[in-house]
Amino acid sequence: MELKSTAFKAYDIRGKVPEEVNEELAYRIGRVFPTLFNAKRVAVGHDIRLSGPAIQRALELGLTEMGCEVIDIGQCGTEMIYFATAHLGLDGGIMITASHNPKEYNGLKLVRKEARPISGDTGLKDIEAKVMAGDLGTKAETPAKVVEVDIMKDYIDHLLTYVDLSELKPLKVVVNSGNGAAGPIIDELEKRLPFNFIKVHNTPDGSFPNGVPNPILQENREATAKVVREEKADLGVAFDGDFDRCFIFDENGDMIEGYYIVGFLAKAFLNKNPGAKIIYDPRLIWNTIEIVEEAGGTPIMCKSGHAFIKDRMRKEDAVYGGEMSAHNYFKEFSFCDSGMITWLLVAELLSQSGSAMSALIKERMERYPISGEINSTVADPKGVMATIEAKYGPTGEVTKVDGLSVDYADWRFNLRISNTEPVIRLNVETRGDKALLKEKTEELLAVIRA
Repeated sequence: MELKSTAFKAYDIRGKVPEEVNEELAYRIGRVFPTLFNAKRVAVGHDIRLSGPAIQRALELGLTEMGCEVIDIGQCGTEMIYFATAHLGLDGGIMITASHNPKEYNGLKLVRKEARPISGDTGLKDIEAKVMAGDLGTKAETPAKVVEVDIMKDYIDHLLTYVDLSELKPLKVVVNSGNGAAGPIIDELEKRLPFNFIKVHNTPDGSFPNGVPNPILQENREATAKVVREEKADLGVAFDGDFDRCFIFDENGDMIEGYYIVGFLAKAFLNKNPGAKIIYDPRLIWNTIEIVEEAGGTPIMCKSGHAFIKDRMRKEDAVYGGEMSAHNYFKEFSFCDSGMITWLLVAELLSQSGSAMSALIKERMERYPISGEINSTVADPKGVMATIEAKYGPTGEVTKVDGLSVDYADWRFNLRISNTEPVIRLNVETRGDKALLKEKTEELLAVIRA
């Protein structure tokens, strides 16, 4: 098969099957991974995509030919590869997934020892160079074995260490797995939790009969929201395909932006870990900073992207990190992101509060209203950035931790260029002023799209 380098992204490998991601690509990655990362034992698994098993077999052939033993955990979510790598003391892990992309896509997410991410800055470019050059190294004299390991019980046991089971109330919880990999995990958790689960699209199906498992898309939210309203549920949870992210719905069926969940979880962690450090990304910040400081913690800004967040969390020994994109990271989970831990913690907080979910978040949403992330396709992203900085920079406080942030007394914005497409992403927030939010968002978009 012809190989293209277009599947190599900033943080993972992802593309259409078979044009960009195929068995030859997977085989070559398997051949070069053990040498580059001195790997003797590697966890491998796949999500529910129909192309996953064949890609996994090719990957395993490459790994074993190099003398690297494969720990095959089968169909799983990305966070289960993180867990298996750390829990079993392996030299790395490779997850076959394209997360929330359409069904014709697949890809690979890679980690080294301790589930540390492998991205463009930490080895992914080296993999790309060797794969594209056909520099595959010398096969081992004796191929290694593939060993099937069931980590489900250990993984579920670990998830449940994050909540106090005695504190949980018999909440009615709608869970939409989107026909992704989350369904079997919810089935296992159901046996050990007091919740009344109403399951939507719970059966894994790589043909995605109910659409792409990407709850952040407006058109996909109603599938969860409708059932929450009909069932008068306390909470709604929707997962993306590989369930490293979850999206929370209140009792009215309204989806809560990931930004507000960051502050919500930060406060919970600071209640249990007084004075701890909390990592947040630069896109939306005021709500998180205020909550963390009021709870006696230390807020630390970090460039968005899982590789940056995980690295900074390790350096700071932060207990929790969160991004507005609904990626939430936990120290005790090898500083990795987990959609399952996120919703369990939200459910615990809801149980303890005695309030409705909307009531717990409403005040924060009114205090710091946001635009939501708005994407604009532009011909010259860098030119647009320069124009915006020239217009707004002189009168505001400029920071460039990630893209361009400009802060004023009562409003601020962040503008970033996409890593993968000619798109600019805008986020705006104000101090309690929805009219100002609308005005400034429209004003910025007019300049960006001119």
